[in-house]
Amino acid sequence: MEDQKPCFGSEGEWKLQERYGTQKRAQNFYARQMIDYLNSEMQEFIQKQELLFIATSDSKGECDSSFRAGLPGFVRILNEKTLAYPEYRGNGVLASLGNISENPHIGLMFLDFFKTTIGLHVNGKARIVENVEFLESTEIPVEIKDDISTEDGKKPERWVLVEVEEAYIHCSKHIPLLTKQDKTIAWGTDDMKLKGGNFFKVDQKKENQK
Repeated sequence: MEDQKPCFGSEGEWKLQERYGTQKRAQNFYARQMIDYLNSEMQEFIQKQELLFIATSDSKGECDSSFRAGLPGFVRILNEKTLAYPEYRGNGVLASLGNISENPHIGLMFLDFFKTTIGLHVNGKARIVENVEFLESTEIPVEIKDDISTEDGKKPERWVLVEVEEAYIHCSKHIPLLTKQDKTIAWGTDDMKLKGGNFFKVDQKKENQK
């Protein structure tokens, strides 16, 4: 009888597990730690987070990683298979959204640096949802509609809706425990100084190349 392929992971993972002899450990992790939905503990964890790292790629597989942040709970849980995070005003490049428009696969990484030093991976398929679609829906929580109606810099321009396919822990042993400091956030600002200015001197280098 042929060995059954794991229900999680990729062909690349499975081939390397066989090459490096990690199949038993991997199978144990798949069986004990990976699920295809957000259980109650995961939902509670996400609702406390202020930070989110995202990974996307375009139709050619060229990758981009990015960072999202907001007030605790800015990532909204719609149900155990679906979450949504807001897209606030940015630099206008729309790198992540551009990738999602070509390739829906997305990886989310939640890391709690301040209390548990635990991480949570969420992988799935994403789509862009405009505010008007959420406002017209009868199934969207009132909290999201309240976010959309705000007039300050925390007003989302649109949302990314993610259908969960994999959810699993990132262990705490190498995640640093940090102390959170007070910082005034200039939500939605275009002030270059408040955004970090020309920290990496790119403008200066381009000017010197002329």
